Amino acid sequence: MEKDGNILQELMVYKMPYGKYKDLPIVKLPESYLIWLHNKGFPKGKLGTLLATMYEIRLNGLEYLLKPLSSKFK
Repeated sequence: MEKDGNILQELMVYKMPYGKYKDLPIVKLPESYLIWLHNKGFPKGKLGTLLATMYEIRLNGLEYLLKPLSSKFK
């Protein structure tokens, strides 16, 4: 995993490697999918960390943290 300061940037560019949302950046995954993954259990490693982080951001209404990065990573 990158330094913790870069995790928000990773959410913008890291793409889901498999499944229904393959190739979609983590930041664009639907909330319902993140909830489903949370209930099922996030995968281990970098992907799991990013998915869990995105879940927490959505759960706690912290999407504003990503807005400054959205124009940088389109």
